[in-house]
Amino acid sequence: AGLARKVTAVQRALEVNRPDAADPLGALAKVGGFEIAGLAGAALGAASRRVPVLLDGFISSVAGLVAARLCPRVAPFLIASHRSVETGHARVLEALGQRPLLDLDLRLGEGSGAALAMGLVDASLRVLHEMATFVSAGVADSGR
Repeated sequence: AGLARKVTAVQRALEVNRPDAADPLGALAKVGGFEIAGLAGAALGAASRRVPVLLDGFISSVAGLVAARLCPRVAPFLIASHRSVETGHARVLEALGQRPLLDLDLRLGEGSGAALAMGLVDASLRVLHEMATFVSAGVADSGR
């Protein structure tokens, strides 16, 4: 019953507002809501300062998609923390060209996917910047 109410509400919003997928700002204004608009703005602002944005779940990923459609240069700064079990989340990640770091069937809505993924992001950065290479570690090529 809850899903049916949501589907009806979305269908009605689309019929009444007729958003154009080719106009991300117009679509946001017509059916997006303040939360998605604020998160899209945060993603735009972060990317403008070359700060990565960790997307957590459906709503933040939709906001990331809006930001990337408004300014394609935002896309490389977006990191999908996880794939939510929300029906449309996989489609949004696909539209972003994102492969999530985790796929744990999360649907909690309080940022737990991003909290879990932060450890992976931090570890990845440490490996990238701090891990020794064979040359710097003095490991000789044995020629085998």
